[in-house]
Amino acid sequence: MILLFLSSGLFLGWSLGANDAANIFGTAVGSKMLRFKTAAITCGIFVILGAVISGSGAAKTLDNLGSVNAIAGSFMVTMSAAFTVFWMSKLKLPVSTSQAIVGAIIGWNFFAGFTTDYNCLVKIVLTWAACPVLTAVFTVILYSLAKFAAIRSKTHLLRQDFYVRVSLLVVCAAGAYSLGANNIANVMGVFVSVSPFTDINCFDLFTLSGTQQLFFLGALAIAVGVLTYSKKVIQTVGCGLFSLSAGSSLIIILSSAIVMFMFSSEGLNSWLVSAGLPPLPLVPVSSTQAVVGGVIGIGILKGAKGIRYKALGEIAIGWVATPIIAGIISFVALFFLQNVFKLEVSQKSAQVYSKPAQVCCYKPQSDRLSKPGSDPKIQ
Repeated sequence: MILLFLSSGLFLGWSLGANDAANIFGTAVGSKMLRFKTAAITCGIFVILGAVISGSGAAKTLDNLGSVNAIAGSFMVTMSAAFTVFWMSKLKLPVSTSQAIVGAIIGWNFFAGFTTDYNCLVKIVLTWAACPVLTAVFTVILYSLAKFAAIRSKTHLLRQDFYVRVSLLVVCAAGAYSLGANNIANVMGVFVSVSPFTDINCFDLFTLSGTQQLFFLGALAIAVGVLTYSKKVIQTVGCGLFSLSAGSSLIIILSSAIVMFMFSSEGLNSWLVSAGLPPLPLVPVSSTQAVVGGVIGIGILKGAKGIRYKALGEIAIGWVATPIIAGIISFVALFFLQNVFKLEVSQKSAQVYSKPAQVCCYKPQSDRLSKPGSDPKIQ
């Protein structure tokens, strides 16, 4: 029965693969430097690695926004987010699963009568706003440096083309790893507290925790979504906003990978804390917004004349509408699940909101996402 409930998370993972994951290599495929099949397979492999190895950081933030404490509630929250993303994808709008799951969780909070941590929500929204801006800034800086180096390079054009293609593949893999590490929380984060899996010791070499097994399933669903249903969004992100060269695509993917890694890496935050610097919020951000920010950064460098503002406006509408639609769907669907199918969607006795706002940021090991019996080594 629990595995049946997990199906909604797998559906959301498939929707993420169909929408957000495509953005990692959409610009590379749109510029015809990589074949779709090659990019999709590479993306799928590294999404899985990122989710299993580094997927726990951003899940903590969603847990503090709204800790869904009943398996039926988790099922309907992720189903609502998945349906929203799928519907937006049908309209060819590159939306965000991060925004969809946050909207659906808030819908659960309202239905269950629990308080939403608005300080945490504000930090999430501010991080969403910072994501495309930071990507645009990184894109401008890296593009300028690359252009400076290319002018002074005497490499033959054919060799340059080869280097760019190889670099695109490597950067695409890095971007897919960051996507898996950051966005797996959207897919399986609400199931962590009710995970049916127990830790597995693999020949005394390493331990695969129940949470990592959960993330592995979610990442597999993402990989399937990439392979089966991502071409439509590629056409919007890769070709709809601005005409991209191969070099521009490389810089955009690299910039978006850096930004997503910044908002998901516990290791980076540990280093910042040890160096006396403020930690970054570990928040599931949108790969779509990151890539769009990078595309706009390139457009600004080239005078902003080639930016297709109509496509940009359609994307912005999708960003605003996604959490609202997901929240409404979640609230209505939970009502039917509880009153028609008589399933428990929340446990009233549990205290959901009890942590201060700073839990959105990196915390020491003892305060990380964990449950009794889980593997503390998960990174």
